[in-house]
Amino acid sequence: MPLITDSIGRVLGKRYRLVSALGAGASAHVFLADDVSLQRHVAVKVLQPDLVNDEAFLKRFRAEARSVASLNHPHVLRVFDWGEDTDGPYLVLEYLGGGSLRDLLDRGFRLSPSQACRVGSEAAQGLAYAHARGLVHRDVKPANLLFDDEGRVRVADFGVARALAEAAWTEPAGAMIGTARYAAPEQAQGQTVDGRADVYALALVLYEGVTGQVPFVADTTVGTLMARIGASLPHHQALGPLDNVLARAAAPEARARLDAAGLAARLDALAAALPAPAPLPLKTDRPDDDLTGVVAPVPSTIDEAAPAPLAETAAITGLVVASRPPPPPAQPLPPPPTVIRRRRRWPWVLAVLLLVAAVVAGLLVAAKDKVFTPSHRVPSVTGLTLAKARAALAPYHFVLRQAGTTTSIKVPAGHVVSQQPAPRTMEKEGSTVAVVTSSGLPIETFPSLSGLDCTGAQRVLSVAHLSGVCPGVAQGYSSTIQPGQVINWSWNNKIDTTKAPYGAVVIIATSKGPAPVPIPTIPISSYDAAAAALKAAGFGATETQANSTTVSAGQVIGTQPPAGTPTVPGTTVTVIVSLGPPLVTVPNMQGDTVSQAQVALSNAGLVEGNLYGPSHGNVFATNPPEGDKIPEGSAVDIYTQ
Repeated sequence: MPLITDSIGRVLGKRYRLVSALGAGASAHVFLADDVSLQRHVAVKVLQPDLVNDEAFLKRFRAEARSVASLNHPHVLRVFDWGEDTDGPYLVLEYLGGGSLRDLLDRGFRLSPSQACRVGSEAAQGLAYAHARGLVHRDVKPANLLFDDEGRVRVADFGVARALAEAAWTEPAGAMIGTARYAAPEQAQGQTVDGRADVYALALVLYEGVTGQVPFVADTTVGTLMARIGASLPHHQALGPLDNVLARAAAPEARARLDAAGLAARLDALAAALPAPAPLPLKTDRPDDDLTGVVAPVPSTIDEAAPAPLAETAAITGLVVASRPPPPPAQPLPPPPTVIRRRRRWPWVLAVLLLVAAVVAGLLVAAKDKVFTPSHRVPSVTGLTLAKARAALAPYHFVLRQAGTTTSIKVPAGHVVSQQPAPRTMEKEGSTVAVVTSSGLPIETFPSLSGLDCTGAQRVLSVAHLSGVCPGVAQGYSSTIQPGQVINWSWNNKIDTTKAPYGAVVIIATSKGPAPVPIPTIPISSYDAAAAALKAAGFGATETQANSTTVSAGQVIGTQPPAGTPTVPGTTVTVIVSLGPPLVTVPNMQGDTVSQAQVALSNAGLVEGNLYGPSHGNVFATNPPEGDKIPEGSAVDIYTQ
């Protein structure tokens, strides 16, 4: 494949101009391209040029490209077009600017359990959609989970893995390790895979997303593949409530695994009980011509942080302040005195003193009304514990007051659900912020589940925002409850409770019917006696007959199932009655020598009786005569002459 930079500027299919490189792998290069027909950005994946001459690959590639292009789901990356070029086959894909889960992990970011639930649920929904249409991904990994600008997940690269698997071209040494890190045990064993292999890989991807570790990874590809055969997913403290769900999704036996739809449902149910996930720190790279531009704000001519001038302060307090005392009003001049008198200054002094007193009084009133107390925007404390909320308010000198509690399906107990004033409201220092904290999940009430089967009980629970499971280990025997119906149910070891927290999983025990009891030893005298004994033990009886060389005709040989076998009461037991030994036909031995007659009798299941006549003579008669039906093992007399 040419250097990735050599392809910049080329136009594929007379339509897609390669603008810049987005990434490169062992089997393909990915470019940002302009769709000159529709005037939009797309991503173009150009595969290895060696694949152009691989007919097996091209046949599979064309079929898979058509199938994948038909997928239309919010969590599956759209394939707009495909084609073949001198540099190799290519796919035209939807362009996403949020990067991949691999990008997040490589930057050291780790998913919280609630974030993993959302990412995993959306990926599983996309996989379930594809699986329902007969498509298996075969290469689910962090690099194939892409994000759009709003953080929604798209599953990428459907169909490419299967096409490459049938190609004669070989990837560079070590290139397979990306796939092997997440491959299911059945892939390692070369078995046929279905959608549950994708579920296994997604479980390992989410495990890595939360813990930073990929389980079962060894020093070599073979070691990595072999390490997971028959091995359960290791527990990790960071997974928290995800631990059990991922263990089910990564069961070593495919038949024991959740399917993609089941995994999505489990993750959604768990997400409802966890705090709302924080936004993911996605890449914000966008093509230049997609940017609307950023204009720097014009600085204000008034410094909002500076104290108001005295004139403005006076206006706020309702005072009128002059920059200097006003001149006294003009007075009419008196007639010229005969004696010159000195001018009095006390009116001026009095005016100044009154003015100063008014200003001081205004300032005192302003101080009392906190006009000069600084104001701040109230920070958001929702989702925090009381201690952390108090610490978040402290730098602004706000006072926290707990105003009550409420149940919440998203906010853990003891954390803030709501606040007043609302975040970003301007308040003065010393103001009170009232918060309402979560008392935990709401308690849901549901009716009795008695008389229902497992499906009916699950529907009743779902109406109350609960889920029910009917594990085989919870089944029990009951002589009064029909098989399949509910015996009892429990949550948190509380039997037959009718209350449980929102989202709780209720264990439902169903009946297997009456407990098995041993079939009794029955009399051998007759069928009637045997049937009476079985009826007394709670079983039905039916008769069948068989030959026996040891039990006389009409007597009981035994039962099926045999005596002592644990059997569910009410089962019909077969009583076997003897017909005696089987009947055989006396053979024709006319003219036979004695030795020949002995062989003929033995072959017929009979024995030689008395010999009448010379031992070297020939047989001319038998007793019983030839053709008679007699019990097997009977003796036949021989007559010779």
